[in-house]
Amino acid sequence: MTKFLIERTFHVGEKDMPEVSRRSKKIAIDNYPEITWEHSHVVIDDAGTVKTYCVYDAPTADIVRAHAAELGLHDVNGVFEIAGDVTPDDFPLD
Repeated sequence: MTKFLIERTFHVGEKDMPEVSRRSKKIAIDNYPEITWEHSHVVIDDAGTVKTYCVYDAPTADIVRAHAAELGLHDVNGVFEIAGDVTPDDFPLD
């Protein structure tokens, strides 16, 4: 399965995110069983805007976009196929 990163900017505040996240999970389970939400990084910018960077396993980017459209309450800034993951341990200095 391919991994995708979806970058979003939300139209709701930080206090609303737990309910939005539950709704996102339910939509995925009910309507998109072929995708798996792995994890998300949630950030709050200087203006107080909630942004997320979410990782999904999915067969296509279009399915990730369809799930996002059904969720609403946000703009999708981009959907990117993840080419790989690295950590500092992958680059030894000796």
